[in-house]
Amino acid sequence: MNTPTKLSGAQIAWRAAQDIQDGSYVNLGIGLPELIAKFQPDGRSVTYHTENGVLGFGKAPAPGEEDWDLINAGKKAITLNPGASFFHHADSFAMVRGGHLDLAVLGAYQVAQTGDLANWSVGPKGVPAVGGAMDLVHGAKRVAVITDHTTKDGQPKLLRACTLPLTGMNCVTRVYTSLAVIDVQPEGFVLREKLPELSMDDLARVTDAPLHLDGPIVDLIVPEVSND
Repeated sequence: MNTPTKLSGAQIAWRAAQDIQDGSYVNLGIGLPELIAKFQPDGRSVTYHTENGVLGFGKAPAPGEEDWDLINAGKKAITLNPGASFFHHADSFAMVRGGHLDLAVLGAYQVAQTGDLANWSVGPKGVPAVGGAMDLVHGAKRVAVITDHTTKDGQPKLLRACTLPLTGMNCVTRVYTSLAVIDVQPEGFVLREKLPELSMDDLARVTDAPLHLDGPIVDLIVPEVSND
């Protein structure tokens, strides 16, 4: 396989940020999705929600300027945009369960071609981490995933069927990976974008489920960005 330089985590987050629509209310999952707020395009207004009770947080503070009373669900320091609000944990989950979020962007251990998501347990080899994702996958109007395309040992993360415990079923609509952008449609994974130097055969070799095409494939071109 010709192995092109895959996108970094920051670059995957940058690509996902470009698709978030102006005026959206969005929850960013713990880990890689947290980077998305940093890459919000100029001139676009997005209201970010975090399960621990903040609506309207902004980009991460500069190093040394953190206020550790202001953190997100991942215990990362945040800043507040004008009009931000605080509320009780239970009210925060009422927002999620009440269908008031337009989008949740989550990380993943596995995604199935049916849109099933596994992101809270790696089975007996690790400690499970149940969090807000189980509410978000059912409460948000749309769920997207950002993830490396494969595991650390090169195994596909986009599968015919998940083998790990599920967070939710039929919930993911788009996946941003280190190699491609893929929609989840009734027929399965539909490829939208891929790294230009990556062949279809090479992409298929690291994707367990079939990749369907229903239009031109756009080159996945992302600028050099960092998570600093």
